[in-house]
Amino acid sequence: MFPGDGSLDLQAVLQQAQQLQQQVLDAQAELAEAQVSGTAGGGLVTATVSGAGELLGLEISPDAVDPADTETLADLVVAAVRDATTRAAELQARAMGPMSEGLGAMGGAFGGLPGGGGIAGGRAGGTAGGAAAGSGLPSAPQPHVD
Repeated sequence: MFPGDGSLDLQAVLQQAQQLQQQVLDAQAELAEAQVSGTAGGGLVTATVSGAGELLGLEISPDAVDPADTETLADLVVAAVRDATTRAAELQARAMGPMSEGLGAMGGAFGGLPGGGGIAGGRAGGTAGGAAAGSGLPSAPQPHVD
């Protein structure tokens, strides 16, 4: 990024930013197509969300339905959706983490961005979720990924 005279090579910075932007767009497109499931009540309720966090489906076992106790069913639905969206957020963090590291590397050119460690929240430490096989996203254990 710095030519021999020590000045900032804006062309190189712009090119790197454009590459990073394309990587982000590609990752977002792959996330939109990924599906992640979360469960509650030992599998009585299963929620499926997209990698972007949109609720796509909800499966409720007949065993979970008690007309006299709809409050428990509602709690199970909320818990399953929460589990699925948490897994989608972890998938997003893994997919976008490499891009945040790229921003950190660019930070040395500007002095104000963090270097090396990426943007806060750029990586999730969990193992739930995971990228669909062949998606190009960073791989991780893939429980509950459809």
